[in-house]
Amino acid sequence: MPDYYDGGGAGVGAFLAFFFLILPVILILALAGYLISSFFYMKIFEKAGVQGKWRAWVPIYRELVFAKLGDLSPWVMLGAFLVTAVLSNIPVIGPILGYVAIVALAMASWRVGLKLGKDWPLVLLYIIPGIGGLIWLGIAAFSNAPWNPNVQPSPWRTSFLRDTTVWRGIPVQPDGGPAPAAGYGAPGAGYVPPAGGTPSSPAGAYPPPTTQTPPSTEPPAPGAPRP
Repeated sequence: MPDYYDGGGAGVGAFLAFFFLILPVILILALAGYLISSFFYMKIFEKAGVQGKWRAWVPIYRELVFAKLGDLSPWVMLGAFLVTAVLSNIPVIGPILGYVAIVALAMASWRVGLKLGKDWPLVLLYIIPGIGGLIWLGIAAFSNAPWNPNVQPSPWRTSFLRDTTVWRGIPVQPDGGPAPAAGYGAPGAGYVPPAGGTPSSPAGAYPPPTTQTPPSTEPPAPGAPRP
C-alpha cells in the first residue's frame, strides 16, 4: 500500500533543515542590530544630557527615554509597542496596527531631530523596513549640532500625547518653544522743566525783545518850541 504522507514529511523536514540553517544568521543579525542601535541611542542620550549610559542598553526602556526626549509621553510609546505586539495578528486591521509603534517612534524622532538641527524629511527613513530607523539613529548620533531643546512647540502639546512625566536623570524638555523676546519698554517721562520757573535760553540764542514805550501823543504846551 503506498504511503501518501511521504511527500508531506519530506517537505516538513526540508523546511526545518532550512530554518535551523538560517537561524544562526538571524540571531547574529538581531544581535548586531541591538548592539548598533544601543550605541546610537547612547550617543543621542549623551547629547541630550541623560544621566547613565546604561539606559541606552535596556530594550523598550530606551525607547521610552527616547520618547521623553521627543516630547512624547513614554506611556503612549509603551502602549504603541503593546498594540503592535498583541493586536498585529488580527485579520484585516492587524497589518495596520503593526505600524503603530513605528509611527510613535517616527513622531519622537521628528522632535529629537529638530533639537539636533535636522530637517523633518529624514523621518521618512522609517519607511524603509528594518533598517530605516537604524539609519536615522546613526545620522542623529553623529550629528555635530549641539542639543537645543528650545524648538517650536509640538502639535500635540495640549493632548494626551504630551509628556508630563518627570524621571530622575532625564532632563525635562520644555515643549513650549523658545522664550519670547522682550517687548518695547514703557515710554519714559515727558519733558520736565528745570526748577526755578522759566527755562533759560540756550547759549548763542538771540535775547528776547524788550518792551518799548510808545512816544507821547500829548500836544506841546503853548509857547514851547517845536522840535
